[in-house]
Amino acid sequence: MVMFRYKEHFEKYCKENGLSLLLSFTMPDGYETAFGTFDLNSLTVFINKNLLKDREEFEQAFYLFHELRHALQYTNPQSFNNIINESLSYIIMYDGTCYKKVGDKYYKYKINGDEEFLKNLYISQPYEMDANEFAYKKVCEVMGFSKELEYLYHRWIPKSRISNETYRLIYKEIDKSIKE
Repeated sequence: MVMFRYKEHFEKYCKENGLSLLLSFTMPDGYETAFGTFDLNSLTVFINKNLLKDREEFEQAFYLFHELRHALQYTNPQSFNNIINESLSYIIMYDGTCYKKVGDKYYKYKINGDEEFLKNLYISQPYEMDANEFAYKKVCEVMGFSKELEYLYHRWIPKSRISNETYRLIYKEIDKSIKE
């Protein structure tokens, strides 16, 4: 399997967007099964090369550009719309576990629902939708369109998109549950 030129594309993106980030292929604890993540505190994009080594090059590229978009969302929030900025303080996981970032602290909350609803809740998050759309377009630009890439992108599109208004209601519920 061909390995994507992560470092080359990472450095180019950072230069084009005025970002000073680190790239690591050692996933942080708790993220061993994730394809990648961005950590705002260390300004590091983590890519799980072990998990992606047997994947097609376009898929490796997709996850790098996805995480780079998250880096831009967090470090340059003025470049994004209100709902993306609102959503950046909230992390909603596949199982309904949520975290709200307030300063340097994370507060935990749990949303109940069936598996399909919770999956849609995760992938419909405004910052996730934006990162997936960006990654798809960027990979098309860098490597060209393919049916396989389109299929990958559609795997990350919710079957039933959750509205921004619903997210705002969920955020209010999370906020109400936080006791400082």
